[in-house]
Amino acid sequence: MTDFNYHEIDDVIHSRIRTAIMAVLISVEEAEFTFIREKINATDGNLSVHLKKLEDHNYISVKKEFVMRKPVTRYAITDTGRKAFEDYIKKLESIIRK
Repeated sequence: MTDFNYHEIDDVIHSRIRTAIMAVLISVEEAEFTFIREKINATDGNLSVHLKKLEDHNYISVKKEFVMRKPVTRYAITDTGRKAFEDYIKKLESIIRK
């Protein structure tokens, strides 16, 4: 375990909620806010903060619209986010195997 460098772990993804968000989004084309909230069992406020952080780093994209006069927010993982998440998983796997 001498090669372990925790600085190589992506701090943006390395949070329980953000990791869960990325895991949900990598498996779907896009997901509504309520779908993500239900999947990871987070509060609206907490989820919003973590989604914003991922959006600020271009890991996810957001699309807001009105459907029958109700606001609907959809999120999708970006190519940057997909690469970052795949690299994150590979790094964790390499740490575990050492």
